[in-house]
Amino acid sequence: MIKKAVIPAAGFGTRFLPATKSSPKEMLPIVDTPVIQYVVEEAVNSGITDIVMVIGRGKRAIEEHFDRNFELEGELERRGREEELEAMRAISTIADIHFVWQKEMNGLGDAVYCARNHIGDEPFAVLLGDTILDSATDRPVIGQLMDVYDRYHDSVVALEEVGWDRVSRYGVMDGSEIDDGVMQVNDFVEKPDREDAPSNLVIASRYVFSPQIFDCLSRTKRGKNNEIQLTDAMHMLLSSRAMYGYKFRGHRYDAGNKLDYLKTNIAFALKHSDLRSDVVDHIKKLALEL
Repeated sequence: MIKKAVIPAAGFGTRFLPATKSSPKEMLPIVDTPVIQYVVEEAVNSGITDIVMVIGRGKRAIEEHFDRNFELEGELERRGREEELEAMRAISTIADIHFVWQKEMNGLGDAVYCARNHIGDEPFAVLLGDTILDSATDRPVIGQLMDVYDRYHDSVVALEEVGWDRVSRYGVMDGSEIDDGVMQVNDFVEKPDREDAPSNLVIASRYVFSPQIFDCLSRTKRGKNNEIQLTDAMHMLLSSRAMYGYKFRGHRYDAGNKLDYLKTNIAFALKHSDLRSDVVDHIKKLALEL
């Protein structure tokens, strides 16, 4: 059973400058909760109890968020704000969270490789720290992938169906369906032109890997942007082991770019019963004013 996860959160977040000059993009709020907390909760609600966050320069705020703040707790206690006090304490006890530093920005593959000593020789999950996947079932998305891994005992990647006009933005899967939602992967094509894309199923920021991925990462040469690319290591792993894709049940919210970040905030505000009506009224008012 998979009990460990890696959450890469070391990138600079340059798309959100100047906001991310001193604050990590993973700490940008979706309504009242930072993106990274949604990601951690997805892992924990799937049964993962041991999390490695790979961070870099300027990411101390993530560590502080998941640590206790005794001064804040004391102030909340003095004011009798028990509900908020319990919520703050719950953040620091949500899981065993460890922090590993990626000393140079050498790509996603390198970030995952930084966690190798903590993960050891066992399968593990990878959840990108700037993307929220909202499940359409009681089982969180990374849990859905873990279930596929338990069935086939080889690596699994989350897949999302996108419009054909968007395939050139993503890594695209080449493969065939072998069970309901489960794909046997033949290859991945990185950002193909529409006419060259083997499908419109793209990698969706969640993975479950067998530990052999670390050996592949250790032998992966620098690729695009002179970085160690995770997809290149996945290509290597495919040469010796099977790999599967799963068309997860849910919706992906990519908080890594401005437009989708704004859309995500609106979508999650509408989930709040105390905000929904006012948000809808405000959107209608703005629409009339345009």
